[in-house]
Amino acid sequence: MNIKDLSDILEFLRASEPLKSTLRSGFTASGRPESTAEHTWRLCLMALLLEDEYPDLDILKLMKICIVHDLGEAINGDIPAVDQTTDTNKNVEERRDLEQLSASLPDALKNKVMDLWDDYDQGNSEEARLAKALDKLETLLQHTQGDNPDHFDYGFNLTYGKKQTDYDDLTRGIRTLIDRDTAKLDERK
Repeated sequence: MNIKDLSDILEFLRASEPLKSTLRSGFTASGRPESTAEHTWRLCLMALLLEDEYPDLDILKLMKICIVHDLGEAINGDIPAVDQTTDTNKNVEERRDLEQLSASLPDALKNKVMDLWDDYDQGNSEEARLAKALDKLETLLQHTQGDNPDHFDYGFNLTYGKKQTDYDDLTRGIRTLIDRDTAKLDERK
């Protein structure tokens, strides 16, 4: 790799840094808003912990998809599911933002990142479909652990992402456990 490519990679990494402070709608247990980077970290941790349950999948590809799935949020942030409307296509916006973010990368690396993101977005591979399921599960899990505001809509979470989390018996089982915790929190309101 030449010095220009290394400089371009550093530029991309610098441009990705805002993910550390890009806030999501969820809160940590301490009551601080969760960042996109924190969500992505635990999503990758989930994939790692469940690796042995998916011997036929390419776990490295799954991890790569998990890493890039929200990268575009470094540009314009996250749009929480409860705030999404039919007027805005979040996926189109995130792809455009990711293209902008990765513009500094050498073409081969940019294509690699974009191909992984496109796979996730379109759910073309089993790894992408599992990544989508785990992404929803991580979000739901965080909502059961976070010190959420009084007006937090736990009821929304009981149906949110059901299509994706119905990926297989394992993800449905995890969803069932998280839904139990969510229902208890919803009853307390």
